[in-house]
Amino acid sequence: MKPTATFRTPLNAGDICTRTVTIAYPSMALNEAARLMRDRHVGSLVVVEERTLEDRVVVGMLTDRDIAIGVVAADRDPHGMRVGDVMSKGVISAREDDSLADLLSAMRRKAVRRVPVISPQGSLIGLVALDDVLDVLAQEMKAVADAVGAASRHEATALP
Repeated sequence: MKPTATFRTPLNAGDICTRTVTIAYPSMALNEAARLMRDRHVGSLVVVEERTLEDRVVVGMLTDRDIAIGVVAADRDPHGMRVGDVMSKGVISAREDDSLADLLSAMRRKAVRRVPVISPQGSLIGLVALDDVLDVLAQEMKAVADAVGAASRHEATALP
């Protein structure tokens, strides 16, 4: 007898990512970037260079930690500084079709909590945060728990 359940393909980076991403440019004033983080309630900005309005290439990441550790704690004068002076370069990214396992492996290997997601052409399409992954895994675990609970209830009512 063949199983009647349908199985979907494993989740990938494109399924999980947030498609609305707050961005910055390397030439943006650092205080302007910090205000953008505050106004948008985000802890990081994806730094891009625009080829066209819809074609943005990831060139770095700027986090609130970069500003706190790299500028404030280092006693550097932030006035006149640009995002490009402080941002992390050499940022890893994920392709839209990268599996959840590959995404987690890259995050662990590079010790990062946020990964930009890019199209096959290399354009920014989204951002995956570790919190997004945890939400998805929690939903999957709840589905497993619900299935176990349903089987137990069925067994309790179906058997004499």
